[in-house]
Amino acid sequence: MAEKNIKEMSFLDHLEELRWLLVRSSAAILICGVVAFFFSDFIFNEIIFGPKSPDFVTYQFFCDLGKQFDMADTMCINEINLPIQNREMGGQFSMHMWTSITVGFIFAFPFILWEIWKFISPALYEKEKKYAASFIIVSSILFFIGVLFGYYLIAPLSVQFFASYIVSPEISNSIDIDSYMSLMKTSAIASGLLFELPIIIFFLTKIGLVTPEFLRKYRKYTLVIVLIVAAVITPPDVLSQIIVTIPIMILYEASILISVLVVKSQEREKLKA
Repeated sequence: MAEKNIKEMSFLDHLEELRWLLVRSSAAILICGVVAFFFSDFIFNEIIFGPKSPDFVTYQFFCDLGKQFDMADTMCINEINLPIQNREMGGQFSMHMWTSITVGFIFAFPFILWEIWKFISPALYEKEKKYAASFIIVSSILFFIGVLFGYYLIAPLSVQFFASYIVSPEISNSIDIDSYMSLMKTSAIASGLLFELPIIIFFLTKIGLVTPEFLRKYRKYTLVIVLIVAAVITPPDVLSQIIVTIPIMILYEASILISVLVVKSQEREKLKA
């Protein structure tokens, strides 16, 4: 088996490398955030507040789908009553700043992955280091797909659900901007990180913390959790729940397959040794 090319470094040297990783990653986020700051009109009016409009592409998709299955009454949205307010003096400026940083993080993500790869590469075998470009590209694609999944599915369905949820007609919704922005950012970023599951499983399997048997054993529990979440955020019909559930379960099954491939590769390496 090829020897790992590990550069002798002290604990403080590793901390220094980690510090510079954080510095360079933060600088990349800041630069992308500054650019995003000057596109606030498009980011807020077209993207962030897009799911507030019944004409949003996701609602139109579900409406067209509902018409095909004679379910237009439950799947078509004619109005979303969601007034948003700001109650703090510097609230809008603060929101503008943090939203720009969030957008900066999303666009700087491939660079952050590159920095992480450089940090862990000394502990990898030489043949593993050649996969740097593949790691960056695949991880970035998965992350961006996850962000789009969160934005076009999770966020609008959540917005529509909470905007229409009424405990009593005596209570009127007047949503604080921080609450709305939190939902949007959480939907996009959390989904993006969730779609990194195959990459995470790859590394966890390599170090022996996860096995294909473990993932298969908890498959049914994962399915139940995903169905519960889908039932909460989607309109009250089975079709919408299935549309949200299928991509996540495909991701989970892909993670199992990746874990199997990693284990088989490790077994072949042991036979060669």
